[in-house]
Formats: sequence, structure tokens, C-alpha cells
Amino acid sequence: MMNRRNFFGASASAGAAAGINSFFNASAEAAEVKAPQGTVAVRGADGRLKRLGTLDLESQQDFTLGFRLMHNKKLRAQSQSAFERLLYTKKVDPATQMTMEEMLALVADEPAIHIASKTWLANQQVTWKTLQDYFHANADLYLSEMDAADKVGPGKLELSPTMDIPAECRHEIHIQPGGYVGDEFAGHIYHYGTNSFYIAVLGHNEQDQIHKGVAARLPIPEDGKVKRILDMGCGVGQYTVALKERFPEAEVWGIDIGGPMVRYAHTRANFLNNGANFAQRLAYDTKFPDGYFDLVTSYIMHHEVPAEGTKKIIDEARRVTRTGGVYYPLDFMSGGTKAVAPAMYNRWWDHRWNNEVWSREYHSIDFSKEIAARGFTMPAKPVAALPGFGARHAIKV
Repeated sequence: MMNRRNFFGASASAGAAAGINSFFNASAEAAEVKAPQGTVAVRGADGRLKRLGTLDLESQQDFTLGFRLMHNKKLRAQSQSAFERLLYTKKVDPATQMTMEEMLALVADEPAIHIASKTWLANQQVTWKTLQDYFHANADLYLSEMDAADKVGPGKLELSPTMDIPAECRHEIHIQPGGYVGDEFAGHIYHYGTNSFYIAVLGHNEQDQIHKGVAARLPIPEDGKVKRILDMGCGVGQYTVALKERFPEAEVWGIDIGGPMVRYAHTRANFLNNGANFAQRLAYDTKFPDGYFDLVTSYIMHHEVPAEGTKKIIDEARRVTRTGGVYYPLDFMSGGTKAVAPAMYNRWWDHRWNNEVWSREYHSIDFSKEIAARGFTMPAKPVAALPGFGARHAIKV
């Protein structure tokens, strides 16, 4: 939850005295200039997270977060108990591996198992709608801020407004309205909406704790050379920024097909005085020279693309990673079309109701084997960047 005592961050203090300012303050000097009429009153920052524009919206997000926490602790537990009763009644060994179709046939007439999924869906929809409504109601302010940020650094921003967006990139992942490419405020909405995802599942991430933890555990080449880093499918750039903080002298690039995502990422990096660069590009067509990067990485991107797309992205990673460089794509374990019934149900639910369109294809391939088959050496003891995710990294040979 947000620290209610921290009403004004250091970067907002001058603006607070004036009573008005914009959402992001790139510098203390900017905070001293009166913002145009109609801008949102300064509400300060909780560390590196700017507070939302109104107390009402902040309270709505706190409510959906609280509901999500209750859901994970109580309703999911009830769904699990219903599963256990069903398996006992049907005389099914809990260790039995099932396909998705077999699992769905098993639970077809068991409404108690589905209650958790339905309530989660409703809460997710409220989370997105309240954020989307707010940012669109204040569109002039936030568009003008991104317009101004586009032109300044310390990092670079490259947009491709005429790019042909592939159909597989247009899905509304996590049922986020407009997805990552179809709403000009996709980055704003994603950043604040996913904070509650993290708290309910992996822990607090308002200060990018999880992204910084992943960056800290990223393996580096044996020769210690880390001059250039690529973050594929960077989203709003939390991992990209964390990589730049770990390697401040490196040239760091975050690329994503979502123009609104990288615009927001660049605006936020400016606020943090972080020199990471962002570009709107495809992960399988990065435009960088051969062997350009010492480190190539991604953060839970591959289960969001078709299986053939994953293979193309690995090929591109091989091309742009230098000999002796490290490739580390962080994503879920894969390589199985069967699982025990509760796990398979969760996989189906995520695919069906969380709109993870390509997750079934992702699980149909062995991700680590695909990497090993494409000119990389898989270490005997790969590094685990996050508990519960695939422990893997590869060295370009």
C-alpha cells in the first residue's frame, strides 16, 4: 500500500509551493515554473513512483489491490479445496498429469472451482477501467508531458508511428483495453495497473524492487565486458532502467512494439534522470548490427508471442549478441502440454480469461532447448533470476 505520510517527494516540493505542476517533473527547475491552467495538482511521489492524479483514483486502486490480496489468500484457497474434493470424489490421483482438454472435462460441472476466476476477472476490469477513464479525461496534460519528454534526455527515444503492427501484437494482453499498441496511455495504465499484480503474487514493486532484483542477478560475460545491453520487449522500461542503474556506463536499449509503452518509459526514465534509450521496434527485427551487444535479455516477453515468433526472436538474439556475450530471457517454465489438474486449470484460466493468447503455444515448446539449438551454450548451472521462473542463460559461442 502507499505510504500516506509521504505526501510530497523531494522533486515535487517546489511545485507544491506553487500549488500546481505536472505529473512528471524532469527537474527541480521545471517544478518552479507554473504549469498551464487545468493541470493536475501536485500530489508528490512515493519514492520513484509518482502518485496518481487524484485521491479518488488512488483509493480506487487501493481497493482493487485489497480485493486482489483477499482473492489470492481466500478465494484461490477455496478453489484449490474444491479441486481436492473433486479429485477425491472422482478417484483421480492428484499427481495425474492432464491435458487442458482433460482438465476442462473434469471441472465442467464444478462451479465452486470457477468462482475465483470470475471474481478475479471483474476486479481486473475495474482496475483497468478506472485508470483508463482518468488518463483519457486528462489527455491534454499527459499528452503534452510526453510531447515535451520526447525531445529531451538524458536517454534517446525513437518512435515509428507508421510501423505496420503485426496482428499478433494487437491483442489486449491481461485484458488491458487497447493492449500495448492501441491506447496512447497504454504505458501509464500498465504501470499503475500492474503494481497490484506484483504485490499480490511476487511482492512489492512500487520502487521497481523486482526488476532491480532481476537486473542484479543477471549473469555477465566471463571477460567482464558490459558496454552494450539490449532489453527486448521492454514495456514501460522498469527492467531497462534497472539495467542502466546496475551498469551506468553501458549503452542500454529497451525496445518494444508498443509506441505508447516506450514513450511512457522514456518520460519516466527522464524523471529518474536515467540515461537508458528506448525505441519502438520488433524483437525479431531490432535493426542493430551483428554482434553489437554484450548482454541481451527480456522480461517475461516470450509467452506473449506465438511459438514461431519466439524462435525468430531467439535467432535475432543470436545475431546481435557478440561472441562470448550472454543471452538471458526471463520467462516461465515451458516444454509441457500436461500438468496436474490445478496447475493446468491455472494455465487455462490465464490463457482464456487473462487473454494470454499465445501462452498455450509457448508451453508447447521447450524454450531452453530452442535456445540451445541456435548457437548458444547453456551453462550446467544456469542462474535463477526469479523464484518459480525458468533458470536459464546462454553464452554466444
